[in-house]
Amino acid sequence: MPRLFDGLELPASADFHVHLRQGAMMETVTPTITSGGVDTVYVMPNLIPPITTPAQAVEYKSRLQALAPDVTFLMSLYLHPSITPSIVREAKATGAIHGIKSYPAGVTTNSSSGVVDYESFYPVFAAMEEEGLVLNLHGELPPSQSPSAPEDQITVLNAEAAFLPTLRSLHTRFPNLRIVLEHCTTKAAVDMVLSISSPNVVGTITAHHLSLIVDDWAGDPLNFCKPVAKLPSDRIALLRAAVDPRRKFFLGTDSAPHPLRSKQGRSGTAGNDNSCGKCAAGVFTQPYATQLVLEALEEAVSKGILREEDVRREGVLEGFWARRGGGSMVCRRVSGG
Repeated sequence: MPRLFDGLELPASADFHVHLRQGAMMETVTPTITSGGVDTVYVMPNLIPPITTPAQAVEYKSRLQALAPDVTFLMSLYLHPSITPSIVREAKATGAIHGIKSYPAGVTTNSSSGVVDYESFYPVFAAMEEEGLVLNLHGELPPSQSPSAPEDQITVLNAEAAFLPTLRSLHTRFPNLRIVLEHCTTKAAVDMVLSISSPNVVGTITAHHLSLIVDDWAGDPLNFCKPVAKLPSDRIALLRAAVDPRRKFFLGTDSAPHPLRSKQGRSGTAGNDNSCGKCAAGVFTQPYATQLVLEALEEAVSKGILREEDVRREGVLEGFWARRGGGSMVCRRVSGG
């Protein structure tokens, strides 16, 4: 039986959320970018230590470029107390740095230096608004315990929904600041982004969240990520958002490699790694980025979640993979767009 995308030809994709790590891991995963049909990547800054200065970002880019000379690397800084309006202006002047990534403190990998209070960064956001840099939001609130009000506790399942008022508040205060709600996982996040009519607020969707639900990671550390995959109804909302004619969403795989022992919750080195702990958050999809999205869309059509005409509509796939992100993130049509 013919498959939906047999014979389809697409330009190279742009992936607007990737983790390429450092050291041996960086050397291993960076050359896999083009295997996933991607030639432009927006690089996350949560290294150890995090990328907080323009000089660090430019130096990191040079290392990545040496490993994958045919790839366009778009760099970002880590939102940190050391970031000031003057650093924002310096970052813009490099031409290599396109945004600043906000991690709520402690919610995911290498986020211990993340944001506790967004209000303290208002001068930075104002400078970003003036300079045209993008604010990339990891949209979750940190876990909380409230014995007196257990209904208000934050868990991995409601952390994204609890963050959404912060997104709206930031847009209201800085209406010209370009904001990306990254790796959306819920219908609530999709609805929030669509409810804000401004083109300055958009969202990314990962390849794995188009396929996974809560049952796929509960008990399987290889599918565990932050934010976690949610309910089937949430996955349906993401699939529909990917082909939505309002074009507010685009690809950001959040491909996040880890050593296998870290995904299995083991510490130490090979031969001495039997202690158990929490497994690392992250799903590595880089070599299969485009293919995984196609499979998810094809399955959605076969199950009646999407109509074939939704997926085949002119510009839908090219938009999700490159054009929408190119316009929203870097104000130009990136290669592959």
